[in-house]
Amino acid sequence: MTTPDTLADLPVLFVMAAQPEYGPALQARITPLMTGIGPVEAATQLTAALAGMVEKPRLIVSLGSAGSARLAQTQVYQVGAVAYRDMDASALGFERGCTPLLDLPAVVDLPHRIPDIPVASLATGASIVSGAGYAGIAQDMVDMETFAILRVCQHFDLPLIGLRGISDGAEDLRGLSDWTQYLEVIDGRLAQAVDALQDALACGAIRV
Repeated sequence: MTTPDTLADLPVLFVMAAQPEYGPALQARITPLMTGIGPVEAATQLTAALAGMVEKPRLIVSLGSAGSARLAQTQVYQVGAVAYRDMDASALGFERGCTPLLDLPAVVDLPHRIPDIPVASLATGASIVSGAGYAGIAQDMVDMETFAILRVCQHFDLPLIGLRGISDGAEDLRGLSDWTQYLEVIDGRLAQAVDALQDALACGAIRV
């Protein structure tokens, strides 16, 4: 059964997609829910986990890697706003990114901020982005889970923080190793961000 970690006496559920992102530095600090890769897996596994919990967490944290053609590789950013890049009902007159008949903007702000961690916007989708694919994306970075996690959080009335380390995007992807080559570095920096989150919760800089 999935159980939240405890940070500053608060139950916090960390959510990650894939084992390669969960290195020794994070292993020493947290035990995340591992969902599998992509928005469908993230939504399915997180919903099942939360539905089965007697005591819900006070905060969800989506963390892992992301791609970006404009942000510094290996650096960690917190998600200031997230979009769903797969959703396109513009043929029906809806703004691209807006789900039809859902009262939600195309870009959703995440209000909680960890001090001293840079903020960037994120677009979630079910495809790997590489090279010229970044040209059509307005957001700073891309992942495959955070928007789906946000929708689950909204259903359960839980706040969300997103933390992403930039693993690729400076060059075209040629294979799996182009994603995994910097994950060890990102693991250490995500661990530092988790420490910063704990400090922010303890001092009241973040209230949930």
